[in-house]
Amino acid sequence: MSDKKEKAFNQKMMDILNYGALNLAMGIGYKTGLFDVMAQMAGPASATEIAVRANLNQRYVSEWLGVMVTGQIIEIVPGESKENAYYLPREHAACLTRGSGDANLGVYAQEIPLLTRCALVEVENGFSSGQGVPFSCYPEFQGFMAELSNAKHEQVLVNKFLPGVDKGGLVCRLENGMDVCDLGCGEGVALNLMARHFPRSNFVGMDTHVAAIRMARAAAVEQGLENVVYQIQDAAQIEGSTEFQGRFDYIMAFDAIHDQTRPLDALKGVRYMLSPHGMFSMVDIDAGSDHSQNLNHPMGPFLYTVSLMHCMPVGLVDGGMGLGMMWGRQKAVELLGKAGFKSIDVIEMENDPFNVHYFCTR
Repeated sequence: MSDKKEKAFNQKMMDILNYGALNLAMGIGYKTGLFDVMAQMAGPASATEIAVRANLNQRYVSEWLGVMVTGQIIEIVPGESKENAYYLPREHAACLTRGSGDANLGVYAQEIPLLTRCALVEVENGFSSGQGVPFSCYPEFQGFMAELSNAKHEQVLVNKFLPGVDKGGLVCRLENGMDVCDLGCGEGVALNLMARHFPRSNFVGMDTHVAAIRMARAAAVEQGLENVVYQIQDAAQIEGSTEFQGRFDYIMAFDAIHDQTRPLDALKGVRYMLSPHGMFSMVDIDAGSDHSQNLNHPMGPFLYTVSLMHCMPVGLVDGGMGLGMMWGRQKAVELLGKAGFKSIDVIEMENDPFNVHYFCTR
C-alpha cells in the first residue's frame, strides 16, 4: 500500500471511529428529547439552560454537547456570561427532530445501539456456530421498530399508499367490500386503520408474535372495530389448509418476508390464500441482491449492519434460510416466481425511497 493510500485509509478509520461515536451520542440525544428541546429554543443557550428546559442533568448534557459540537451537529457561540452557548441549526433540526415527518433521520440513530444491547454476544457466537438468534432476544428492538412502522402507517398508508395500488382500483374495492389479510401484522396499526376507513371490508391479521397479536386485538376492541380479527399463524404452514384456500382478495406484507425462516413457503402460502383475482403487495427494502450492486447505496453499510445484527440471524433460526434485509430485487422476484406468481411488478414509491413495492396478482 502506498503512503498516500495508507494515509487516506488512516483518515477513513478516524472518520469511522468518529461517526460511530456520533451515532451513539445522537441516539441518546434523540431518545432524551434534547434535539427537540434545542430546536424549540429561541436562540443559543447555555448547557445549564438546555438541561433545565429538557429536565436533564447538567453535567451529562454538557458532555453530550461536547460530542455534538466537535461532530459539527450543534454549533457553539460565545455566551454573554462565561458559559458557552449552543444552538441547533434549523437545517440540522429539519432531519433530527420528531417534527421532521418523513425527513426524520435522527430516529434511526437508535438502531445500532439497540441491536448491540440486544444481541451482540449472540451474533458474535453465530460466526462460529452458524446458529440463528431468536426473536426473544430483541424485545426492545421489536418495540422500537413497531413504533417506527406504526408512525409510517399513520402518515401514509390510507392517504398515499393504498390509493396508488392497482391505479386506485384497490380503494374502490375496499369501499365496496373485500377480504384482506395483513401478513406479519404486528400490533395491528395498519389493519385497524384500514378497518376503520373501510367498514364494508373484512380484515384478518396474522403474526407469530403472541404479545403483538394481543395488543392488536386489544386496540381493535378499544376502537370498536368489528370487521377485523387477529390470529397467531405462521404463513409458511398455510399452504394446503382448506381454511385459507382462496380466502383473500388482497394480502399485504410490510417488511415481513425477509425475516421469515422459510420465506418461499410463506410466499407459497400467500398465493394459496389469494382468490382467483386476488392481489398481493409486498413492501421491502430496495437493494440489489449482490454486494457489488449496492456499492453506491446511500445507506448500504447501515442497512447491512441492521441485517447482520437482526434480520439475517432471526431468519437462520431452526435451520432457516437467513435471507436478511438486503436480499434485493433479483432474489425477491426469483422467490415470488418460484412461489407461483406470474405477474410481478416492481414499483418504486415516491413517499418511501428506501423501500420498493412488489405488486403481484395470482
